Amino acid sequence: MPARNTIFLAFALGWAEVLDAADIYIGVNALDYSGYPDCRPEYIAAFERLANLASRAATEGGARLSIHTPLIDKTKAEIIQWGVRLGVDYARTWSCYDPVSLADGRVAACGRCDSCLLRKKGFREAGVDDPTVYG
Repeated sequence: MPARNTIFLAFALGWAEVLDAADIYIGVNALDYSGYPDCRPEYIAAFERLANLASRAATEGGARLSIHTPLIDKTKAEIIQWGVRLGVDYARTWSCYDPVSLADGRVAACGRCDSCLLRKKGFREAGVDDPTVYG
């Protein structure tokens, strides 16, 4: 998913301007970013600078837009444990980049892509059962 966070942030920036919002939150993670440069703190800081050059609120009204990254320096295990404390139903979440079709027509995570491997490792290290259906 090259540049996906750039796309997400661009849409979020436009929507923030419509809503007159000053804060954008994104769940990027620099520890297990699988080689995507738009998950790094340096990139987020650069996009925040760009956002403040590109938005009417910042250039005309003096309002500053802030991009928040609460997961950026957490391990996958820490993120999973935090989610458990918040009541996240991980059976309703998805990480796979290469899903497979099962014989019964359902779709399952492949269990082999970088994202699946990181998810499995995170659940194992967090001591939490992974509810993901793997093919």
